[in-house]
Amino acid sequence: MEHADEDATLPNSVLGKAQLLLAAFESGAVRLRLSDLSRRSGVPKASAYRLAQELVRWGLLDRHEDTYELGIRLFHLGQRVPASAVLRSVARPLLTDLFTRTRAAVHLAVLDGSHVLFLEKIAGEANVLTHSHIGGRLPASCTATGRVLLALAPDGPELVERLALGGLPSLTPRSVTDPSVLAGQLASVVRQGYALEIEGVRPGYASLAVPVIAGGRVCAAVSVTAPVAQVSVERLLPTLRAAADSIERGVERGVERGEQRAASRGARVPRGVDAPAVPSTG
Repeated sequence: MEHADEDATLPNSVLGKAQLLLAAFESGAVRLRLSDLSRRSGVPKASAYRLAQELVRWGLLDRHEDTYELGIRLFHLGQRVPASAVLRSVARPLLTDLFTRTRAAVHLAVLDGSHVLFLEKIAGEANVLTHSHIGGRLPASCTATGRVLLALAPDGPELVERLALGGLPSLTPRSVTDPSVLAGQLASVVRQGYALEIEGVRPGYASLAVPVIAGGRVCAAVSVTAPVAQVSVERLLPTLRAAADSIERGVERGVERGEQRAASRGARVPRGVDAPAVPSTG
């Protein structure tokens, strides 16, 4: 009965516990041993082993000797999420152009709780930064994209309060850990429309980020990251904003086309299905 009290606080459903196992990778870990899965998820080791084996069979986890990693099926499912699918398909060529113009690492991110989730990253061999990767997450308070998304989110103030209660994370000595300082930075983002982060994620590097707005709300943020000396707001901001504007227009067109296709399918009678009978008036 070693885990009896611990297990009482866990979700009752198998699905709930499986979600906890998958969430154990959210810190950025690529591979985890069973003991790490159990510790990070809070699921007792015996239950974690049984669920991990099920997830491997479903393709949601892959097993390599004594470690587990997220399965390729999760990636394929993620590509089918309508909002992110439209956003990524529209943004990727524009982000590639942005990288060509700036020669800085380019990121597209969305807010995922207290973190940012990177949907896309374009970087050359000279600036493939180890702190970020597609599908990876970083604390929102530390990143330029995160500050943009926190500042402009409808529930941003409440989210910042919750972050402050748990203590702001620190990735480098220059990461912001004082809630009042973070609040001041977010207020500046609202006034200026962009966020500048200097050495808060990786020593020697800075990031500049702007929002991507679609349907009247902020749906993502796009950023450029490079050595501090190369990140000039005056030089990079116009190019960054132009890329965000192009993404916004592309997303809106993509959503409109999707709605038109859906309406067309709804109006069309499928082959092999009789049309509804019209009551006889004769």
